[in-house]
Amino acid sequence: MKLFPRPRRGRDLLAIGAIAALTAAGVATAPAGTALAAPGCAVSYTTNTWQDGFTATITIRNLGDPVDGWSLGFTFPDSGQKVTHGWSATYGQTGSAVTARSAGHNDRIGTGASTTIGFNGAHTGANPSPASFALNGVTCTGTVVPTPTPTPTPTPDGTPVEVNGRLRVCGVNLCNQYGRPIQLRGMSSHGLQWFADCYDDAALDALADDWKSDLFRISMYVQEGGYETNPAAFTGQVNNLVDMAEERGMYAVVDFHTLTPGDPTYNLDRARTFFAAVSARNAAKDNVIYEIANEPNGVSWATIKSYAEQVIPVIRANDPDAVVIVGTRAWSSLGVSEGGNESEVVADPVDAANVMYAFHFYAASHTDAYRQVVARAATRLPLFVSEFGTVTYTGGGTVDLASTTAWLNLLDQHKISYANWTYSDAPESSAAFRPGTCGGGTYAGTGVLNESGVYMRARIRTPDDFPTG
Repeated sequence: MKLFPRPRRGRDLLAIGAIAALTAAGVATAPAGTALAAPGCAVSYTTNTWQDGFTATITIRNLGDPVDGWSLGFTFPDSGQKVTHGWSATYGQTGSAVTARSAGHNDRIGTGASTTIGFNGAHTGANPSPASFALNGVTCTGTVVPTPTPTPTPTPDGTPVEVNGRLRVCGVNLCNQYGRPIQLRGMSSHGLQWFADCYDDAALDALADDWKSDLFRISMYVQEGGYETNPAAFTGQVNNLVDMAEERGMYAVVDFHTLTPGDPTYNLDRARTFFAAVSARNAAKDNVIYEIANEPNGVSWATIKSYAEQVIPVIRANDPDAVVIVGTRAWSSLGVSEGGNESEVVADPVDAANVMYAFHFYAASHTDAYRQVVARAATRLPLFVSEFGTVTYTGGGTVDLASTTAWLNLLDQHKISYANWTYSDAPESSAAFRPGTCGGGTYAGTGVLNESGVYMRARIRTPDDFPTG
């Protein structure tokens, strides 16, 4: 579950856009030690705004000679606008003047190339867009043209599975039956051996109908009193929950929840047995996604890759086209929590089609450095955030809504699907429900929810964007 081990752990966004189509008018003096940009740059600045806050996405395109090391300067038109959290650049603000400097991985922008950065901001009144930008002293001037507000295309009537059908991976995206990128949003169970009474008909009804969730992640622990103690019973429990999700039109992520030991090959034979049974039984269903190793840790990417390439053929023998999520190094952090990054996966991906890579985070513990990796990796790898929390990696502590919002805005931007930990009444602040809720029959509404649950329910139940044309 977590990016570090611990004992038994268990939109409403108003889309507002502005684009600055900007070309350089001249060259000013660049800061000392900074490479000059050749005359010519274009910047797009797009925002999503909510009460008292906004997310800005900035794409910088170099229209001149290559740039090695850069800074982008701009001024907020309203003194109440502030940068609060940023990614893919280092931000500084003095008064209304903001400077964003390259973050290392994006120092170089070749001729005609572009890079994208972003930040969350606060505002006290209006939220107008900056009028101009300067890249390494090159003043980009032009009219700030608001992006036309698109006419919303409502998602067709029907459940997520009815609309999207069988999924597949296309490029770096999860795509539906029409070949269009989509984002699934939903919740993860806690350990089935501990919280089975949280997943009855009433609870799944609430998740589908009140939360309007697209997916339910079924976390079947292998150790800690889980699958290894009674394989047949746990396999049957997982299959029953797959059916319950299917009946309600939700996707089911079947999570082989390994954590301790962190070497997935320890459970290789169990994984083969489990996925052979589950994939044979559910091969005809359109709603099943297989997550084959929750959080590998203490092992190399080569070991994880070898494990995946031995388990995936077992699934493919029954279900040739199913989407499979592969855990990544260091508690599914793409290696970040052990000093690595996504480059090892980019350089040596799993040899199989329809594969996505897991990324897990806990918002109060994993902030800008982790977001920068995801922002970069999302352009190279198909990512699926199969688990995240609004709190610390322990599953407890204060709910960090600012960091959680920054994370979910980033995932929305890249159409990265996610499941929140957890749809349970566990005695920890990551749990959606207050203790004692499960088994009581009432799950809908906010009266039974913890702070994390209130936030996640509001975020998940906003309308989906499932393109079909």
